[in-house]
Amino acid sequence: MSQRGILVVVSGFSGAGKGTLMKALLEQYDNYALSISATTRQPRDGEKDGREYFFVTKDQFQEMIAKKQLIEYAQYVENYYGTPRDYVQKQMDAGKDVVLEIEIQGALKVKEQFPEALLVFIMPPSAEELKRRLVGRGTETEEVIRNRLERAVKESEGIEEYDYVLINDDIGRCVGEMHQLIQVQHNKPANCLELISRIRGELKTIAK
Repeated sequence: MSQRGILVVVSGFSGAGKGTLMKALLEQYDNYALSISATTRQPRDGEKDGREYFFVTKDQFQEMIAKKQLIEYAQYVENYYGTPRDYVQKQMDAGKDVVLEIEIQGALKVKEQFPEALLVFIMPPSAEELKRRLVGRGTETEEVIRNRLERAVKESEGIEEYDYVLINDDIGRCVGEMHQLIQVQHNKPANCLELISRIRGELKTIAK
């Protein structure tokens, strides 16, 4: 019903499987665009600038803030992350549903600017499973894992601010549920303003 794309904000605890979920969503459906965040953290093995993230220095990030080139930005484990405004707007104007995979701080800031945005929080089936996934990565120290779990405790306090919660215990099922949630969002009045205005005008014309 709506030609313009909608904004979807996806958050979740580190280790909940957000990245895997987003990759599967984009592989199965062609109407999505995954927003690429700018970050000051160092690339992990296999990550490429402009693909997983735009890797920038802290000075470059501060310049982007000053020029209002970011929809939102937040600090997480001593690094900064932000969403480039220009990319998001262009994709939505082209009819793509833009998915932002960001932390809870940034998600709530996006909701302030885009009240019609859909906020989805991804959770594992249990806290023990979350820890198992973090350890299973084999890429982080015990201290980093502990920091991520402590962060998850704080993040759990803000889940009620989201529109939906999805349990990621089966990727296929979770992807299907997320796709359905997003498509239904197109039918909300806030995302159908052009259609509503057109029909309203036609009704006034034929009712004369």
